[in-house]
Amino acid sequence: MVLVVIVGAAFVYRNIPNSNTELRHFDALIVLGNPALPDGTPSPEQRERTLEAVREYESGAATHLIFTGGAAHNRFVEADLMKTLAVAHGVPSNDITVEDQAQNTIQNIYYSNQIMDAHHWTSAEVISSPSHIPRAALILSHYSFAWRTHAAPWPAEYSLLQRVMHFCVEAEYCLRLQVFGFPASRFLPKPA
Repeated sequence: MVLVVIVGAAFVYRNIPNSNTELRHFDALIVLGNPALPDGTPSPEQRERTLEAVREYESGAATHLIFTGGAAHNRFVEADLMKTLAVAHGVPSNDITVEDQAQNTIQNIYYSNQIMDAHHWTSAEVISSPSHIPRAALILSHYSFAWRTHAAPWPAEYSLLQRVMHFCVEAEYCLRLQVFGFPASRFLPKPA
């Protein structure tokens, strides 16, 4: 039985669509938050997500960035730290919007969608860690704007075991979401 669950989780996880569009240029890059380290410096995943957003911005994938994430897991606002790092790597501050309310991935996308609506943006590339992308895609499937997910590289300091554990946790979570659905939330619209 355990083997069936593992195989089922892996199958579901690997077959979640990672986009709803063929676009290669977007109105915005949405960078999903990740908690800072206890001393307020960017965590390895937060750093890699931000640096990948800088690379995508520089390549012309989008002209605006939305960093999303409040002080969800400690007192540091995730989006503020990511903006600071991006500006330090050459992204103009006026091309960045900070969303500082979100407490989880569902809220990251909800509040980012509100920012997009306010600017009349209709497309986004969503950047996160490799293991987190499928869950983000499940949430994004509830939205009608054009989107594509994009995985940041793993932090170099993560061991293979750490990477595998991240994938296992997310695969199990995605299987539960596929079987039981998302809990009711004002932050998650019904699928289009």
